[in-house]
Amino acid sequence: MERVEVTVVGTVYRNEENGYSVLTVRDGHRERTVVGILPKFAPGEQAAFTGEWTEHPKYGRQLNATGCEPLKPTTLLGIERYLASGFISGIGPKMARKIVSYFGEETLTVISEHPEELRKIPGLGGKKWQKIAKSYHEQVDEREALIFLQSYGVPAELSVRISKKYGARTADLIRSNPYRLCEEVEGVGFLTADRIGITMGIAPESEYRVQSALKYTLLDAAVSLGHVYLPREELLDRAGYMLKLPRELLEHGLTRLVVSRQLLGQTAGGEERVWLPAYDQAEREISRRLMELLTAVPPSEAEGANLAIDRFEKRHSIAFSARQREAITEAMGHGVLVITGGPGTGKTTIINCIISLLAGEGEVLLCAPTGRAAKRMTEATGYESKTIHRLLEYSGETRDFQRNGDNPLEAGCVIVDEASMIDLMLMRSLLRAVKPGTRLLIVGDADQLPSVGAGNVLGDILASGVIPAVRLTDIFRQSEHSRIVVNAHRINHGDMPLLNEKGTDSFFERADGVVSAAEKCVSLATSRLPGFLHLTDGERVRAIQVLSPARKGECGVIRLNQLLQAALNPPAEDKPFLAYGDTDFRLGDKVMQTVNDYELSWRRPVRRGWETGAGVFNGDVGFVTGVDGEEHSLTVTFEDGREAEYGTRMLDSLELAYCLSVHKSQGSEFRAVVLPVVQGPRLLQTRNLFYTALTRARELVVLVGQEEIIRQMVENDYILRRYTALTERLQTASRMIGAEEVPDGAAF
Repeated sequence: MERVEVTVVGTVYRNEENGYSVLTVRDGHRERTVVGILPKFAPGEQAAFTGEWTEHPKYGRQLNATGCEPLKPTTLLGIERYLASGFISGIGPKMARKIVSYFGEETLTVISEHPEELRKIPGLGGKKWQKIAKSYHEQVDEREALIFLQSYGVPAELSVRISKKYGARTADLIRSNPYRLCEEVEGVGFLTADRIGITMGIAPESEYRVQSALKYTLLDAAVSLGHVYLPREELLDRAGYMLKLPRELLEHGLTRLVVSRQLLGQTAGGEERVWLPAYDQAEREISRRLMELLTAVPPSEAEGANLAIDRFEKRHSIAFSARQREAITEAMGHGVLVITGGPGTGKTTIINCIISLLAGEGEVLLCAPTGRAAKRMTEATGYESKTIHRLLEYSGETRDFQRNGDNPLEAGCVIVDEASMIDLMLMRSLLRAVKPGTRLLIVGDADQLPSVGAGNVLGDILASGVIPAVRLTDIFRQSEHSRIVVNAHRINHGDMPLLNEKGTDSFFERADGVVSAAEKCVSLATSRLPGFLHLTDGERVRAIQVLSPARKGECGVIRLNQLLQAALNPPAEDKPFLAYGDTDFRLGDKVMQTVNDYELSWRRPVRRGWETGAGVFNGDVGFVTGVDGEEHSLTVTFEDGREAEYGTRMLDSLELAYCLSVHKSQGSEFRAVVLPVVQGPRLLQTRNLFYTALTRARELVVLVGQEEIIRQMVENDYILRRYTALTERLQTASRMIGAEEVPDGAAF
C-alpha cells in the first residue's frame, strides 16, 4: 500500500451514481492517474491518496485508490484554483483572485477562523462574507463526511445526501446509530445502513439490527408502494429476506417492538396487521374528522337548491343532466360530498354552480395538491385556487401548517380538486384546518393513479359507502367530439382507443424499435407538433409535454430528457450553464423539483414588492431563469411565480422536465402530449397509467410505438393493492354515531 501526496489537475471521468472517478494528478513535474470511488475534487486541490499501483492494458500505470485525505493547498495558485472551483458559494474566478491577492498564504485560515476579515475585500460587504464562510465550512464538513461514509462503501450520491443532513455531526451520529440513516435520510435503504453497522461490529443477530429492519420494512412499504400497514406474515417475510436470520429471531423482535409501542399490532377481518403508529393515527383521525364534518351540516331542502340551479342554468344558458343536478343538490344537502368522474363529465361546471349557490354562506375556498392543478382550477373556474400547502399556510421555519385545529380556515365551503393525488398525511392536515360546520367538497377522478404517498384516500372514501358520493358518467355534448375524452372512457372500459381518424385529436405513429420511437418523440415535440399547432419556439416547451411510463431505457424519462434538451435548448457560447453530474443545467431549461424541500426559501412578485416563504415540493415544475457563474447558483421560476435559488450542493433535487413520468404529470394538463408506447415492465404498462397519461392532453395526443403495446396496456387492468384500512374505519365511525343507513347518493 502506497501513499502519495499530489495536486489534482482535473477529473477525466466521474460516475455520479457510485462515485467512481478517474483523476489526473501532478506529482512534482509528472502527471499521473488515480482511480477509485472518490469524493469530488476541484482542479488545484491537494490530496493524499492511498492505494496500489497497477498497469492498465489501455491507460497505463494508475493508482487504484482505497483511501484519500484532502490537504489544504499551500501554493497561491493552488489556493486560488480551489476557491474558484465552484465548491464555495459566492466565490468565482475573479473574486478568488482578489481574496488570494489580499490574504496570500493565510487565505484559508482567514476564511476558516476569521471570516469577518473578508469584509476588507471590495464587494464582500453585507452578508456576502458570511455566506462564503458558511459555504466553506459546509464544504469542509461534507468532504470529511464523504470520506468517512465512502470508507464504508456508501455511494457518492447517498454520501452527499447524508452529509447534507447531518453536517459536521455525520461521523459521530452514525457511529452511535448507523440504522438511523434508513429512517431519517431519504433514499438510504436498510442494506446501506446495515453494511455500515456490520462493519462497525454490530452482530448480525443483534436485536437492535432486527428491530431496525422491521421498522424500515414498514416505512419502505409506505414510501415505495403506498401501504399504510403490512400483514404480519408479509412483514416477517420481507424483513427476513434482507436479514437472512431464523424466523424466531424476527418474531421475537416484532413482539418487543409491539410491546414497547414502537409498532402497533392489530387483528381485523382475520388478518394480523402491523402499523407504524403515525399511519394508524392518521387514518383514525381522518375517519373521525370526516364524520364530524358530515354530521355538522344539517341536510337542507332540495326544493330550494333546485330553484337556485334553475336560475344558474338560465343565466349561463346551460342544462345540467340529472346526475349533475344530483351532485349539486347533494353538495347543498351534506357537510361532505365526493364528486368523481372522468374527463368531459362536467365536474368544473358543477363546481362553478356550487360556488355560485354557496356564495351567501361564507367564503368558498378552492385548493388542489399541486401548483399545476391549482392553476388549472383557477383557469377553469375564474376563482383563485391555491395549493393545499399554501392554503394551509405552510411555514418553512416550523415545518408545519399554520392553519390547523387551533387556527382553522374561515370559510363556508372548501373545495379540493384532483383528490386522487392526496395522500394520507396531507388529507389529515387539510381536515384539521376545516372546522365542523364548513362544507367540504372532494373532487377527483377515481380511475387515475393513486397518490405517490402512502394511502388510498379517495378510493377508500368511495369504497366505504359512508360519505355521500356522486359518480359522473355522461360525457357532455361539447366533449363528445374530442377523441381524447372518448378514448379515455374507452380505455377505462377495456376497449382499444380510436386513433388516426381524420380531423380528430388522437393519433398513433408506428415505430419499430425503442431508438426509433425516441427519435420520433423528439421530432414530434420539437418541430412537427409546434408547426401543426402554430406555436412559437417559446410556446412549444410549455404547450407540448412528452410523458413516459418508465424512468430508464431508451424511451425512459432520463434518456428522453437528454435528447429533448439537446434539441430544444442546445449549448451556446453565450448561454450560461451549471454542470452537475451528467446534466448541464442551462439558462431556459425546463426543470422539476424531485423531493420535498421544506426549508428552501422562495420569493414571488406581488403588487407591492415580494411575497416570501419557504418550501418547494416534489413535482413542482419551472424554468431556469438565472445562472450566476460567480455564485455557482441557479434561479428557478416555478409555474406559480415563485423564484428559488439553488446552489451547487442543492442541484441533486432538480432534474430536467422536458419529459415527465406519468406519475409526476398527475394534476397537470397540456395542450399536446406525446407518449411512447414501447415494451417495458408490466407494472408500468397498466390501464390506469395509460388512462392517466391520455387525460393529461387537452387538444392533442400522439402515441408512438407499437399497436400491440397499446393493446397490452388496455388489457392490463392490474392494480397493485394498497394495504389500507380507511374504508373500514369510516364504516366503524359511521356505526358508532348511529348512522347505520347509508346517506342518499353514497352508493354507486
